Amino acid sequence: MRTITLTLGASAPACCSLTSSRQGSTSVQHIGCLRSGSWQRQAAAAARQRPQSRLRPSGRLMVAASSASLAKAEAAGVKLDASPEIIQLLRKADAVTFDVDSTFCCDESIDEIAAFLGVGEQVAALTAQAMGGTVTFQEALAARLGAMQPSQDDMRRFLEQHPPQISPGIPELVAELRAQGKEVFLVSGGFRAVIHPIAEMLNIPVSHVFANTILYNADGSYAGFDPAEFPSRSGGKAEAVKHIKKQTRNYQTVIMVGDGITDYEARAPGGADAFIGYGGVVFRENVARLSDWYVFSIPAITATLRESGSTPTA
Repeated sequence: MRTITLTLGASAPACCSLTSSRQGSTSVQHIGCLRSGSWQRQAAAAARQRPQSRLRPSGRLMVAASSASLAKAEAAGVKLDASPEIIQLLRKADAVTFDVDSTFCCDESIDEIAAFLGVGEQVAALTAQAMGGTVTFQEALAARLGAMQPSQDDMRRFLEQHPPQISPGIPELVAELRAQGKEVFLVSGGFRAVIHPIAEMLNIPVSHVFANTILYNADGSYAGFDPAEFPSRSGGKAEAVKHIKKQTRNYQTVIMVGDGITDYEARAPGGADAFIGYGGVVFRENVARLSDWYVFSIPAITATLRESGSTPTA
């Protein structure tokens, strides 16, 4: 077997790294780097499906299982193969919750909106300050939105000019989850104005979206954000998953998929039963180490679901 890695040019969709594998007369194309212990599962996923995501071409380089990231993950002992326990939980799961930015989608919406409004560097500095742990998430959100001051018209124009960049393999994964009777939820620190159209595109009820709401004055100018939304505060994603699990339909098993530490925090007592980390856009070693299973390719999850079947065992 020989593996050929192709570097895509500026016309390639964002966050795509295309790898072709050839065995005999069979050619497989897939997203992400498959040079890992889970090669067979991820390759099988790609062979069974062709991504149909609506992606906007972009020349921006996104991390998609680069060899350096994969090497770091392997050296750190990251769980790159789904354990029997994870497979069992996937089979049993009543629902799967996804982070949106850099997971369900390829981009970070707050950064994109800030750049669109001409305050990208200022907001990036505020984000770095927030990551330093000197302010709460709610304070950081207020500061970033305060710098952006997004009006209703700003958001309308942004959405018109920035169609959703759905991550490769997401539509197929959502379809497989539905086929197995599992519900899909989106839990994000982003904004409902951005996420609702994404949910509707994939027929996910907006009632299954937990995200931040931007508030406006009567004239459409920025007025703040709704502090009652779970993701507006520190620990909010964990609270959202707890709400989904116990107050929505009394789900017994819920799995969280995401790229960041706040996504991992959803795996709190009473929250998500397992956390699947995703590094197809951004590799975060601390998150990878904490993950119950870490993937660089969304189709790897779909393949595992298909192989495990939909009938839970005791």
